[in-house]
Amino acid sequence: MPQHYTMPSSIQIVDYNPFYAKAFYDLNHEWISKYFVMEEADEQSLGDPQNYIINKGGHILIALFHGEPVGACALLKEEEGIYEMSKMAVTPRAQGLRIGRLLGERIVERARKLGARKLFLLSNRRLTTALSLYTRLGFVEVPMQPSIYQRADIKMELDLEKEAE
Repeated sequence: MPQHYTMPSSIQIVDYNPFYAKAFYDLNHEWISKYFVMEEADEQSLGDPQNYIINKGGHILIALFHGEPVGACALLKEEEGIYEMSKMAVTPRAQGLRIGRLLGERIVERARKLGARKLFLLSNRRLTTALSLYTRLGFVEVPMQPSIYQRADIKMELDLEKEAE
């Protein structure tokens, strides 16, 4: 079981509401544009998170630092019991505060509460810091299937049933 960090009072993890739509877009656009290019699938889900994520049974968490949105992470419902951890972003000015770790832990907790059996993510091997975080959260690499994202070259899964044993 991963070790949980105590959250400083200056950091809050809150549920998404439409007030955070621009922050959700901007935070993800910032990192995607730094390393890759925005793809059509990014524009769709980031441009309309209510319809592409929330209304389909997904969730988005927003990290606030002194009330300012500095991080985000989404939980997309793939099918009953299977969710994707996606769109995790932390602005560079807030990196090093363990916000990514907190978001990841909260998304895993949310998936458990929703009855998820399995959580997966797609990433890129260039993002070594992110891959290290995912490993610390308990994700393991599994065979990669074709993806809607050109940048995705690694798939990782967290078996929540096995972890609960």
